[in-house]
Amino acid sequence: MFARASAQIAHSESSSSAVGTVPARDTRKELGALGDSDVVQQFLDGEQRAFGELVRRYDTRLLNFVYRTVGDRERAQDLVQETFVRVYRHLHRFDQSKKFSTWIYTIAGNLAKNELRNRSRNPLVLFQTIKKNWDADHRPLEWEDETTMPDDLFRKRHLREKVEEAVQQLPEHHRLVFVLREIEGRSYEEIAEITETNLGTVKSRLNRARNNFARIIAPMVD
Repeated sequence: MFARASAQIAHSESSSSAVGTVPARDTRKELGALGDSDVVQQFLDGEQRAFGELVRRYDTRLLNFVYRTVGDRERAQDLVQETFVRVYRHLHRFDQSKKFSTWIYTIAGNLAKNELRNRSRNPLVLFQTIKKNWDADHRPLEWEDETTMPDDLFRKRHLREKVEEAVQQLPEHHRLVFVLREIEGRSYEEIAEITETNLGTVKSRLNRARNNFARIIAPMVD
């Protein structure tokens, strides 16, 4: 999926294996047991395979986030690819007193916002609607389970489609905080950092987004 980043990782891992220090499988297992900050430090210390661990941790989560924001899966994949490229190039500038997850979400969020701004210049794109079938991974709410009856599943799927439509109708700055909080489950503090706004503005926008969302979806589910 992430061709350039994956190519860099594969090259780094093959190079490290050629040296013959630590088997790749053992290194991945060790990296998998570390927190984000320690994995970042491993990469900065020269362990190239640590970047692969960061990609494995965040590729799906970022894809879900960006896809829900821009509504186009292929474009979301491109933007997540660009996110990892920027992380790879600028990780040495990352302030390690901060959370890595917040930093990488900020990069992805900014790319998504730029995508939406660029779209707004094309009037034809204004008529595009969000694509269906969000992935359930990393979602605070699970829409389906094995014990649910078929009729209930149908209603849940119908509701999910309506939720997607309602989210797409939110203004850009409201949609971003709504997705981060209600879909991604991010804290207010993280959202403030990701969107580069103060905490009061985040709460205000989220409150308005929730009210707008409720107003938009109400007639859809009556």
